[in-house]
Amino acid sequence: MSNIKNGHEHNKDPKGKYLLILSLGALGVVFGDIGTSPLYAIREAFGEYGLAVSHENVLGILSLVFWSLIIVISIKYLIFVMRADNHGEGGIMALTALVTPDKLERKTGRWLIVLLGIFGASLLYGDSMITPAISVLAAIEGLKEVTPTLTPYVIPITVGILLALFGFQSKGTAKVGALFGPITLVWFIALALLGIFQIIANPVVIGALNPLQALSFFARNSLPGFLVLGSIFLVVTGGEALYADMGHFGVKPIRLTWIAVVLPALLLNYFGQGALLMSNPEAAENPFFLMAPTWILIPLIILATMATVIASQAVISGAFSLTKQAVQLGYLPRIKMTQTSDKEKGQIYIPGMNWLIMIASIALVIGFKSSSNLANAYGVGVTTDMVFTTILFAVVAKTVWNWKWPAVIGLSSLFIIMDLGFWGANLPKIPHGGWFPLVVGAVFFIFMTTWKRGRTLLAQALKKGKLSPETFLSGLNDADVARVPGTAIFMTISPDAVPPALLNNLKHNHVLHEQVILLTVVTEEVPRVLEAQRRTVKELGNGFYQVILHFGFMERPRVPQALANMLKPSLVDKESTYFFGRETVLSTPHKGMGPWREQLFIFMHRNAQSAPAFFSIPSDRVIEVGTQVEI
Repeated sequence: MSNIKNGHEHNKDPKGKYLLILSLGALGVVFGDIGTSPLYAIREAFGEYGLAVSHENVLGILSLVFWSLIIVISIKYLIFVMRADNHGEGGIMALTALVTPDKLERKTGRWLIVLLGIFGASLLYGDSMITPAISVLAAIEGLKEVTPTLTPYVIPITVGILLALFGFQSKGTAKVGALFGPITLVWFIALALLGIFQIIANPVVIGALNPLQALSFFARNSLPGFLVLGSIFLVVTGGEALYADMGHFGVKPIRLTWIAVVLPALLLNYFGQGALLMSNPEAAENPFFLMAPTWILIPLIILATMATVIASQAVISGAFSLTKQAVQLGYLPRIKMTQTSDKEKGQIYIPGMNWLIMIASIALVIGFKSSSNLANAYGVGVTTDMVFTTILFAVVAKTVWNWKWPAVIGLSSLFIIMDLGFWGANLPKIPHGGWFPLVVGAVFFIFMTTWKRGRTLLAQALKKGKLSPETFLSGLNDADVARVPGTAIFMTISPDAVPPALLNNLKHNHVLHEQVILLTVVTEEVPRVLEAQRRTVKELGNGFYQVILHFGFMERPRVPQALANMLKPSLVDKESTYFFGRETVLSTPHKGMGPWREQLFIFMHRNAQSAPAFFSIPSDRVIEVGTQVEI
């Protein structure tokens, strides 16, 4: 296992004003997704399964909501899963990175776990497409409660907001990020106030805190009672986003914000909706907006729209971060990324991913036409992801934390029972839209595993007949090779092999620079690397140096800057030339991948961002040497 340490640790115990600032920021970024669920969760629970809006059923639904938030979010994620951080970073890719080869006894078992993590990460792309669509659409649908004449404008307005949201991504979120927390705080205060007024009018809903209400609900409603879990799950859909965003703020601000603000506001609003339904069963059509007095509907719709835009922003940013991690860990090809903030490393913009998510979100709005229809697509992917998270958590608890089997099995069983209950209740949604996140996840899974496997085969092909630096240098002493002034930097996948670009350049041009650096860039399974551990330099003799640069999977590998900071100026300067191999990959019938996967890999390889651009190397300092490689 690598001895590289993480170079960016959060203050694990922030206090005072700093803790409040972090908590306010977490409110806007971390809880945006889960905070907009009241717009549609209770409505869907009574709208899809033919349940009567009776006193007993309302109490049963509210009891399920309460205990889902307590067990899934409060206990599973905030107390236990968030302990499984990769040097402060969370999310299923970071969790998968914790499962390293030397921590599992069987290599096949390790790869099965890794594949689960990759598929779980792939499913999050479907979530990032559905969340903006369902959240913004649900908010704009409040216009129907103002006057039915506005109904034809709901979809056009939603599409316009989504176009503006995705169009703004290239500017970065730094300029408006400070507004996210205060706006979301106002949103949660509004949620709480709306609920309080209804609960005061009908306080009997407090009886839903009794878990027996949930059990009697299942006994009373049998199959429809179980299937309603597919809608109840909507109240906890932000759990994975909450875990993925922990690296931005740390665990303590997230836990504090949840306990002090988010959980009370959500429960008050859900219970308020239940109180309204007890006094007015007809309100099941849209209980959230019908809780509000008519005079406040327009301001509430505007506030709800702002909250859903913020929630969408968090999910979009999460997709960018996930893509960056996947590229750095070798599961996706190099892709154009732009840093949108000089201060916040996590604020990046990925044009290709942005436009893909935008097109998909707008297509979902136009295709499904209502947030109720979109709710069928929402849940299948996230529940599957939560199941995988529980499995990965159990592996980490046993292999990394060395928990005893009874503790691992006992705790994981509690979580997996909840996860499988939600997952099973969502399966009937697959023909009605639930197929969408599964298809998106499958496509990204195929892309990620194909790229990983193809890169492995390419590396193996390049190593065939490899020449070690020591062997090359011993032969160089006997050769008549001209040396020219300056430094040549040859990028190589493996530090123990001379890169083909160097051999081809020497073969055709019969010349070498006075100084030659064999440079390898390694992505470590930690988010960031300490500057003191950034490089390894070994002098090989005869003007040759072997340099290994280490970067974390959350860092952008700026190679010229890293070399300038680490090597003596006389060795690397602005006149140094970088040599890259430009491999033309050829498919062969040999064992490796199926023909269609080889063709897919070749397509991805051909369209990947160039290595010089990815490593931030100026194009006027680059020479590419072509090589044909069979896989």
